[in-house]
Amino acid sequence: MTENAQNAQTAQTMTLRLEPEQAKKAEPPVPEAATKDFTWSNGKQTLKYAATAECLPLHEDGGTLIGHMFALSYVTDQKDKTDRPVTFCWNGGPGGSSFMVNVGGMGPRHVPISSQQQLGCPTQPEDNPWTILPSSDLVYLDAMGTGYSKVAEGYDPKKVWGVDGDADAFARGIAAWLSAHKRWNAPLYLYGESYGTMRNSVLMRVLGERGIGVTGVIEQSTILDYAPTLPGNDLYYMGMLPVYAATANYFGKAGAGVDQFEWFDKAWKFVDDKLGGALIKSDALTAEEERALAEEMAELIGLPADLIQRKHLRIELDTFRKLIMADEGLFTGRYDTRFTEAAYMDVQGDNEFFAGEDPSGDAIMTPDTSAWMKIVQEVGFKGSPNYTGLSFKVNEEWNWTHQAPGTMGSPVCPNTAYDMATALRRNPKCRVLFFGGIHDAATPYWNVRHSMSKLFLPDYLAERIEYHVHENGHMAYEDQPTLEKMAPELAAFYEKRHQD
Repeated sequence: MTENAQNAQTAQTMTLRLEPEQAKKAEPPVPEAATKDFTWSNGKQTLKYAATAECLPLHEDGGTLIGHMFALSYVTDQKDKTDRPVTFCWNGGPGGSSFMVNVGGMGPRHVPISSQQQLGCPTQPEDNPWTILPSSDLVYLDAMGTGYSKVAEGYDPKKVWGVDGDADAFARGIAAWLSAHKRWNAPLYLYGESYGTMRNSVLMRVLGERGIGVTGVIEQSTILDYAPTLPGNDLYYMGMLPVYAATANYFGKAGAGVDQFEWFDKAWKFVDDKLGGALIKSDALTAEEERALAEEMAELIGLPADLIQRKHLRIELDTFRKLIMADEGLFTGRYDTRFTEAAYMDVQGDNEFFAGEDPSGDAIMTPDTSAWMKIVQEVGFKGSPNYTGLSFKVNEEWNWTHQAPGTMGSPVCPNTAYDMATALRRNPKCRVLFFGGIHDAATPYWNVRHSMSKLFLPDYLAERIEYHVHENGHMAYEDQPTLEKMAPELAAFYEKRHQD
């Protein structure tokens, strides 16, 4: 072999030996944690707090790296933290990060909103008068594969993209934060919105099984049972009808001069007393009986009785959103049915496209994202400029199978109310607070009350659960009057831990 050939072979061997190490070094490094001190004030009270952005390493029990979970926490300078709660917060999706429930509503700084109108952009985050910070330190965790949370190279993301794997990852994220910040044995609360409420119901059980006690759980815009989301499920139509009625009342299409909550309650009673039985009977109803019910529904929800009868009392959400304000050339929102946008032309009438169009999401998504990125930048965290607020990949690949405690099999349509009930039986000192909105068509309030009513909890557990319904839609922070009502309710909820 010639000297050149030997040199070439040696170089090739060195390259092969170096490639794995070089490839490893080429992977994006985990951003360093960053902390900055801030002062919050609502004009009456002032708090100093440290905002910390960091990526928490998650490991399986055997030591395998799962990935890094992003956390943005707000911790006050209170020296004695023996009785200082820590609340872990998140949105849902699945596939959503936690930025909206942070800068949108419950963090120390927020994007202000006072009406059902599109926010301008850019907007400046300001001190949030209704933040939970006076009652609790706050930690916002991004689900794996969303926001800045990354699944480790070579780790199967489907292990954490599912009902059970997601709860496992969050339990590990909570434990990692408690260890890193030396806050073990602090009063621990969970705050979830939308799918985050389903996460909470599984997580409160999983945490208990791992020796991490939960003091309280806050469920905003809740879904525990996914059965009503299945096409043709009659629980869907029952849950939607009070929302339709509240929306028709808001736009002056029904119940003129009647209080919005009174009209909502009237529709609720119609569902319980009449609609449920009628949907069960289906084609056993006579035409006369169906007509009478259609006329009563028309009075409640503002759509023509003829249409309602043709639909056999089953009105799809998109049908309602398209028709209730059609005379004004508008369609309504899904997350909050009070928001409107100009109706599309028939050429853009694809149903799948329309289902994803939401004026209430359009109103705040971009301003909230921009403001949140500004806050992270001010803290000094140098993450990627590509922040995944909602990952459709995570959503589409989600594993819905879940075996509720004490049941057989693992259906792909989970009901996690049983997880919550199991957790409460094991930890009867825990409290749960449900928030619902009468204009929420994403997770109708009727359905969660129905899900909880089927648990038949004993009185000593049922009395530790409270329910509050306001005029908001899915995202309570889109509605200032709702935030004003929620703040004292949340403060009182945290104080109840001292009663035990």
